[in-house]
Amino acid sequence: MNDQRIAVLGTGANGASIGADMVRAGLDVTFIDQWPAHIEAMRAHGLTVQMPDRTEVTEVNAYHLAQVAELREPFDIVFISTKTYDTRWSVELIKPLLHEDSVIVGLQNGMTIDVVAEVVGSERTIGAVLGIAANVFEPGTVVRQVPPEGTWFTVGTLDGERTPQLEAVVAALSHAGTTEVSDDIRSSKWMKLIANIPEMLPSAILGVPLLTAVGEKDMRKVMDLAAREAYQLAIDAGITMLPIFGKTADEVPDSDQYALDLLDAVLESFSLPDTRVAVLQDWQKGRRAELDGFNGYIVELRERLGGKAPVNEAILRIGERIERGELVPSLANAALMREIVREPVLVPARARTANRGVGR
Repeated sequence: MNDQRIAVLGTGANGASIGADMVRAGLDVTFIDQWPAHIEAMRAHGLTVQMPDRTEVTEVNAYHLAQVAELREPFDIVFISTKTYDTRWSVELIKPLLHEDSVIVGLQNGMTIDVVAEVVGSERTIGAVLGIAANVFEPGTVVRQVPPEGTWFTVGTLDGERTPQLEAVVAALSHAGTTEVSDDIRSSKWMKLIANIPEMLPSAILGVPLLTAVGEKDMRKVMDLAAREAYQLAIDAGITMLPIFGKTADEVPDSDQYALDLLDAVLESFSLPDTRVAVLQDWQKGRRAELDGFNGYIVELRERLGGKAPVNEAILRIGERIERGELVPSLANAALMREIVREPVLVPARARTANRGVGR
């Protein structure tokens, strides 16, 4: 479906990597981003994507946010690849460039599908789960640590229907990685959230790559406790445990061991020795991190449903101290993290009560 007009709004590490693959496949793709130097570098020299086994330079059509008003022709598909806290205004910005059959795909971590649906309607909203690792620190250059051959996506409509628009999204994303369809995208996105909870903020607090953080004393214990809290919250919220990252239904155990298995999958398939999580990248760039989209989301929802998520709350509070400038990301924070293990907040393994679902 090369006649689709596509926009990627938010062309940082993930958005740029995925967008470049679509451009190289001959699709009509417009890049839109809020980092002026990045846009100017891509215009002048193309987008450079460095992968473990090759480097690709792709000429792209790139626009500053301020130039969106200059665009006139509507888009068929818009991929939103911004930070979670930028979702609402990003969708509002691009909404005038949608036609009645356009769709917006939240190509993000976190639970942003409801925000997108509130702005453009559920019928125009497609959720997505992504398995990719990339960094960007230099304008116009992305270091993609997981190439298309190892990249993985799951997409789905909010009502589980397989629409022509969804098929077009699958066709476009398939140029950037293996793409599957879920008939329960909310649950699928929860699976990725459960995978992100133990690795995203805990490793960023230590200021080191993910694999280094996991190797620090007691850190895997902290991560596992956070994952188990997130798992139990998902069960209490009525979420179905689904296979992601290429797993099968038979690989989804009937307990919170699945939360630990998801973390293992991240460590084994999407992490290199120098892989830094998105939260750490944000802090190192002096930017606000997505605390509310990860551990903060778990704490808030747990309180709303009744009860506490003490491990995630303790991790969140340390992250908030870094946001306020009281701490810096550092291995010196490992002592604060180990205090979490010493507190009586152990979460026992529990069999889940939800049904095992299968994505299609």
